[in-house]
Amino acid sequence: MSEVRRRLAGAERLVVKVGSSALTTAGSGLDVERLDSLVDAVVGRVRRGTQIVLVSSGAIGAGLAPLSISARPRDLATQQAAASVGQLALAHAYAESFGRYALTVGQVLLTSDDVVRRAHYRNAQRTFSRLLTLGAVPVVNENDTVATEEIRFGDNDRLASLVAHLIGAEGLILLSDVDALYDGDPRAGGTRRIAEVRSESDLAGLAVGRSSSGLGTGGMMSKVAAARTAAAAGIPALIASAGEAPCALGDAAVGTAFTHAATRMSARRFWLGYAAGSHGRLHLDDGAVAAVVGRRRSLLAAGVTGVDGDFQAGDVVDLVDPSQAVVARGVVAYDVTELPDLIGRSTRDLPPDQRREVVHADDLAPLPH
Repeated sequence: MSEVRRRLAGAERLVVKVGSSALTTAGSGLDVERLDSLVDAVVGRVRRGTQIVLVSSGAIGAGLAPLSISARPRDLATQQAAASVGQLALAHAYAESFGRYALTVGQVLLTSDDVVRRAHYRNAQRTFSRLLTLGAVPVVNENDTVATEEIRFGDNDRLASLVAHLIGAEGLILLSDVDALYDGDPRAGGTRRIAEVRSESDLAGLAVGRSSSGLGTGGMMSKVAAARTAAAAGIPALIASAGEAPCALGDAAVGTAFTHAATRMSARRFWLGYAAGSHGRLHLDDGAVAAVVGRRRSLLAAGVTGVDGDFQAGDVVDLVDPSQAVVARGVVAYDVTELPDLIGRSTRDLPPDQRREVVHADDLAPLPH
């Protein structure tokens, strides 16, 4: 067994994410039998002494059948209505299922603000910590009933990776209707399962698509992105089928494992790199990219070739290389209106009150390509 799988098998705190397709069907709504099977696997791991936070999709899917809706709606108002009905059904089902083992569940509904805004982030940390200390199993979902952009563009895979870092998890397990990452569409045949992703080169040339069920917002692309986010932050990750949950939560000998970075990313750098919203872009030349990413230096005006967006000093911005790839994120020290007169100029040629870094090294988070 590989080191990353041993770490997942021995983790004392895990985030487990389950997708809509693993819990619901378009015609019948919530599948209680599938949910019970998932809970059985989670409880098995809890009884081994592991604290688990369960990130569960399925609220919208669970609300379709009670509202006589045959397929996932496209308009926001109907999605929110379905979430309103389904969230209640989903929470009740989890309470009943965990109740078979005398375990208490706590519902935690989050929006992106709760992990993007640092004050909210710390409050969420305290809530999770207390729930776990009291022996409860937190069940997390996006607050789809009131969310707007989150429903259209967000997904619970990303939420799960953010929660994993927020609670100090030692592993992230992503469960869905797909059993692993493949080098092509597994439905077409002749494809190879990728057992382990050790570096970005293992993902080169892969085409990953969306969910085939039509019920979820994510797909393999969002799962790979979430696993990469966790791994880059020092958290091992696993993509597996919900049907193999007992093994995934046991010896982790199934699915695709993602090797984690050697050191865990600090809370501030993780927030900068993956949680905070970006307000614009700074375009860098090759020398600046080498300094910022390779040598972890501050970004100076001389290395900036252009700016996009509408930001003020103190906002988070993306730093992009000449090929337009985002290589880092950071807190900018200037308003967008100030930078055009400064870009490309040496620090010594600037007025004394503007001889500061565009983005200081302490406020930078380099990102993997």
